[in-house]
Amino acid sequence: MRTQIGIVGAGPAGLVLSHLLHLSGIESVVLEARSRDYCEQRIRAGVLEQGTVDLLNETGVGERMRQQGLVHYGIELRFAGRGHRIDFKELTGGKGVTIYAQHEVIKDLINARLAAQGQILFEVEDVSVHGFDGPHPTIRFQEDGEQQELGCDFIAGCDGFHGVCRPAIDPATLTVYERDCPFAWLGILAEAPPSSQELIYAYHHRGFALLSMRSPQISRLYLQCNPEEDLEQWPDDRIWRELQTRLAAENDWKLIEGPVIQKGVTGMRSFVVEPMQSGKLFLAGDAAHIVPPTGAKGLNLAVADVRVLARALAEFYASGNMRLLNEYSEKCLRRVWKVQRFSWWMTSMLHRFQGANPFDERRQLAELDYVTSSRAAAQTLAENYVGLPME
Repeated sequence: MRTQIGIVGAGPAGLVLSHLLHLSGIESVVLEARSRDYCEQRIRAGVLEQGTVDLLNETGVGERMRQQGLVHYGIELRFAGRGHRIDFKELTGGKGVTIYAQHEVIKDLINARLAAQGQILFEVEDVSVHGFDGPHPTIRFQEDGEQQELGCDFIAGCDGFHGVCRPAIDPATLTVYERDCPFAWLGILAEAPPSSQELIYAYHHRGFALLSMRSPQISRLYLQCNPEEDLEQWPDDRIWRELQTRLAAENDWKLIEGPVIQKGVTGMRSFVVEPMQSGKLFLAGDAAHIVPPTGAKGLNLAVADVRVLARALAEFYASGNMRLLNEYSEKCLRRVWKVQRFSWWMTSMLHRFQGANPFDERRQLAELDYVTSSRAAAQTLAENYVGLPME
């Protein structure tokens, strides 16, 4: 088999890249270890930055998002029993975010690629990448029990943190930066209409809580918990009691409860690898970096990566110029570290840390008070939340 770009991974990074390359007349083949059904049903993040929304619309895959997505122009920071709205629209010149689940984005992209006769090979096994430091990169894999080899000009490693592409790079050439959070999120999906029109980020002395949503009928809620939390110790009634406590407000606001249809614990960590390329292998999305979910940046950062990579590849095939490809890592990492900064700032401002003392609590409350009472501080949050410029 032969193609121009071999893409490992059919997540947001790999599928957006394949779609953008197609629009530039560049061929690609996407290899995915999971089934199509798994990719289209796995529940993940659901907050899309303005730039991500604009890109999906501009490239013709935003129709369902426009019909079903929930456009938000603000969030609420809740502390000391009071809510404080951050007005994105007013602070960023009309920008907002859209609540539209990642697996729905995946469905739209898969449908678009298949409609354009794009090649996505699901349920492939034993994927490995070779020769990317030389002139002839290849991807080896098994399909239906038969060994296959895909020759290509470049390889895009979009296969996530646990994928095969990053480990294939000589570790001596990479620098890894990481930080594990001393807490996690216990998250639920509930058959209950959202109790707020916008997301609520709550600071409480018992720990952080987040009210989010997936649709007008489905709520997504989170509680700060221990990374080793035993879900058997968290029956639904206990989860709802804790959410009621942490999200409580002084007014008549009520948290709407409903049947819990999914429950899980999500670990939180920060991770960046530099550089994001080795020869003709380019890492994108979670293969290169992970952020805590507090700032809702994972999917959006992956889209930003492949937007840069697609433009660089388009220039190469149009002119033979490698300049943008050689600058890929540097350009992406500049944005990656700004997003890491914002995600960690949001995380450290809103969560309770083990061993925190009364001074730490008062400092966090003062930080929240400043963010919600200073236009400059609120604008900084808003600009980062709706999304920094793509480049």
